[in-house]
Amino acid sequence: MPAMVKEFAQHKGIDIQHEVISAGGASLRRHFNRGASDKIRAARWDYVVLQEQSTLPNKNRKRFHENVRDFMPAVKDAGAKLVLYMTWARKNEPENQALLTDGYNEIGEELGATVVPAGIAWKLRLAEYSEPVLHDRDGSHPTFAGTYLAACTLFLTLFGDEPADLETDELTDDDQKLLQRFASAALKR
Repeated sequence: MPAMVKEFAQHKGIDIQHEVISAGGASLRRHFNRGASDKIRAARWDYVVLQEQSTLPNKNRKRFHENVRDFMPAVKDAGAKLVLYMTWARKNEPENQALLTDGYNEIGEELGATVVPAGIAWKLRLAEYSEPVLHDRDGSHPTFAGTYLAACTLFLTLFGDEPADLETDELTDDDQKLLQRFASAALKR
């Protein structure tokens, strides 16, 4: 997804430098314990985007909020604005989106962070259309279309501008426009 956001930005004449600190299925706590805050402090950033492990905000909201708070000194030291990337509910648990949304919005409001409403964009789109498919076969991770919707939501949140269509065989121009519309709608909620 970061590469897709970078491509959107390039189409708009914006140069994005990014670094991804990631370990599959890891919580923010695990990243913190493995030195992610030191990596954040090691450079100057405009934004630090944090995403919690997808089910933790629902299983243990208190721990999720503590994990985000732990990163705040590093974010401040890097001169950055904190951005929280709200994930989406798993395919077989759509009712959990409300919990995810509340959890991200609560800690975002407390810390003055920007919240990327990717989960809301997914919820809105899933309520109206079944194609293109957003969830991968595992019911958790995104397909190309799901990644595109999330990337559009992140791009709109950070830059306030509609992303350009990608030259891709994965999505039609109409599908790209549809997903952009839902990303935009999520920001108005």
